[in-house]
Amino acid sequence: MNVLADMQDVDAGNRPLIDPLGRTITYLRVSVTDRCDLRCAYCMPQAMTFLPKAELLTLEELDTLIHAFMRRGVRKIRLTGGEPLVRRGIETLIERLGHEVKAGNLDELTLTTNGTQLAAHAETLAKAGVKRINVSLDTLDPDTFARLTRRAVLSDVIAGLDAAQAAGFSVKINTVALSDYNAHEIPALIEWAHGRGMDLTLIETMPMGEIDGDRMDQYLPLSEVRRQLEANWRLTPIPHRTGGPARYVRVEETGGRLGFITPLTHNFCDGCNRVRLTCTGRLYMCLGQDDAADFRALMRAGADAAGLDAAIDEAIGRKPKGHDFHIDATHRNPAVARQMSVTGG
Repeated sequence: MNVLADMQDVDAGNRPLIDPLGRTITYLRVSVTDRCDLRCAYCMPQAMTFLPKAELLTLEELDTLIHAFMRRGVRKIRLTGGEPLVRRGIETLIERLGHEVKAGNLDELTLTTNGTQLAAHAETLAKAGVKRINVSLDTLDPDTFARLTRRAVLSDVIAGLDAAQAAGFSVKINTVALSDYNAHEIPALIEWAHGRGMDLTLIETMPMGEIDGDRMDQYLPLSEVRRQLEANWRLTPIPHRTGGPARYVRVEETGGRLGFITPLTHNFCDGCNRVRLTCTGRLYMCLGQDDAADFRALMRAGADAAGLDAAIDEAIGRKPKGHDFHIDATHRNPAVARQMSVTGG
């Protein structure tokens, strides 16, 4: 069934974005830069080559595209990277979108960050209307952090978390479960986060882009992690949702929320309500597929609002049922060639 075909008589400027499977797209994740000040081992090689500046959308172009999606019913924006806070001038885009939240045109503006720049930006983010952020943090051990990220800046991340909580943010920690880095540390990470009043979500490593090493050496199934946690804790499923793919439990012993994002052991695609816009203007309808629509070329050729609407419709009409992520002895190569930092976390 092609839902879009049944809606041709509705004005495109007001028509919701509904994919061929009937899923309404209300969530846009925007990577504002591919650059990052860390080099996490599961994300990119240490000698990473970043994109030339000319290939990136300007902040004004990003703003135009975001508003094109808002006209079509997107109500939630998450800014990602790379590391979004290393993008020069990013505060202007955040403030612009913050006005849309205050005006009721967006339900939420959120941010995913590695936390290294957060201490310097927390107050600005709060004033702009950001109320909730995700901070990627995989270990509390300084030596492990330096080995994993190739940067000895754990203290900067902790300072950023302190500043974020002081500014009133709701903070969620995102932790990638890695067999050779932090498997033994996961219970302590959960207790630490919950002790500070922060949620924590565990994420399976995703086969995106080339890295220095073999992902089979890193991969830790969350089904195994959950079994180990349940040997000592009571995990009660709860209906809490934040718009993403995480499924939550309450850890009765800590009183905190724990999420699981399981692209490999339990596919989360059926209810997918999101698409991803890269800093180069490519729209990926699925994180785990290579199919994309090129909005940079369209915009720089002078496309007007109607042209953007038509291109958005065409792209959403190609949104697939789900991703093709696998990691096992027969699937050691990346499922997609691009780095996670290009698409956005």
